[in-house]
Amino acid sequence: MPSEPDSTRVSSPLPAEIFTVSALARSVRDLLEHRYPLLWLTGEISNFVRAKSGHLYFSLKDDAAQVRCVMFRNRGQYLDWEPREGLKVEARALVTLYEARGDFQLNVESMRRAGQGALFEAFLRLRDKLEKEGLFDPAHKQPLPLHAQRIGIVTSPQAAALRDVLTTLARRNPSIPVVIYPAQVQGEGAAQQLAAAIATAARRNECDVLILCRGGGSIEDLWAFNDEALARAIHACPIPLVTGIGHETDFTIAEFVADRRAATPTAAAELASQARAELLADLRQLRQSLSRQMQFAFNTRAQRLDTLAGRLQSPVDRLAASSARLGAARARLGAAFALGTHNAEWRLAHALRRLAAAMPNLGVLQHRIGQLDTALRRATPQRLAVLAEDLARLSLGLSHLDPAAVLERGYAIARTPEGRVVRTSAGLRRGDPLEISFAHGAASVRVEKPQ
Repeated sequence: MPSEPDSTRVSSPLPAEIFTVSALARSVRDLLEHRYPLLWLTGEISNFVRAKSGHLYFSLKDDAAQVRCVMFRNRGQYLDWEPREGLKVEARALVTLYEARGDFQLNVESMRRAGQGALFEAFLRLRDKLEKEGLFDPAHKQPLPLHAQRIGIVTSPQAAALRDVLTTLARRNPSIPVVIYPAQVQGEGAAQQLAAAIATAARRNECDVLILCRGGGSIEDLWAFNDEALARAIHACPIPLVTGIGHETDFTIAEFVADRRAATPTAAAELASQARAELLADLRQLRQSLSRQMQFAFNTRAQRLDTLAGRLQSPVDRLAASSARLGAARARLGAAFALGTHNAEWRLAHALRRLAAAMPNLGVLQHRIGQLDTALRRATPQRLAVLAEDLARLSLGLSHLDPAAVLERGYAIARTPEGRVVRTSAGLRRGDPLEISFAHGAASVRVEKPQ
């Protein structure tokens, strides 16, 4: 920004004062810069030249006048669009005088296409409004299908973007059918046609994903995609929608609402479709995995079959084996029987010899048995009488100890509900329940006054 004006630098010269050319030029430059600080100026570009140094030289004109302009490289490098002859612009400039030639000119600080300011403000207002309503909320965005069976394209049939999208789809996966929903993408009524095309696609519901696309352009060229009705049509569309509008630096309201945004139409086609080569690679990988799993399962079952086959024998083989085992057992049994018989005969003969040698004197034994029988007959009655007396004595003592006999004499047994015999009143309280057993019967009572 220029410094504050110095009132002593610009004054009416005295008649006798004589200026040099450079002093006059400098004085006029100071006058212009102080009188007209940075200002906005609108006009049409003419005589446009981009110098090798990077500076921009051109004129701004209207129907009645023109003025020379210069935009130095350090300012021009920030332009995100290309100035050209005949384009109407708005420039923020400093009014000055180029002293070397004495030319009145403008030093342009920044520049935008005419009308862009108002359009951009309208864009921001609509963006803020729809954002507050939740149209940009990621929670409402639908995921794109992994394998689209049919793709819809909303654009102009004459658009270069359509050719790019079709070329990309044909290259990536030519087997995917494509449905085109034609609509004007620029000019009067374009937004309404785009919204109607999206509504038609939603109503017909014949595609898995939609591509909304067009090539690059100025903000005016893309203004149809900043329409509120179009934004609401995209938000209401039940089919996942991908946008590929303009270049990577271009942003429109439609892209904020869409389920996915691609930088270009070609990128949108790549997002909406899976490459045939990738599908084939996945298929090969799945085939290999399936083959490995089948081979593993086959080997496992083959091993199991071999194991079972080893354990399984035909009935003929099993019968032959059993017959062989039976014959062997019969032979072993015969041999064992013969050996056992021989041994038994030998032991019997040996026992008979020993028995004969140990045979007792029967006459003596019979006499001894007679004596023992006589003694047993005399001792048995005596022993029985002694045992009868002992039994009578023990029965009498047992009758004295029998609790039933005690109860017969008028006594009773007190028990708690748990069956514990009460032997003392020390632990009883008033109201405690007790079970009283008599010689004949029982009764339930409660303690009135423990003593």
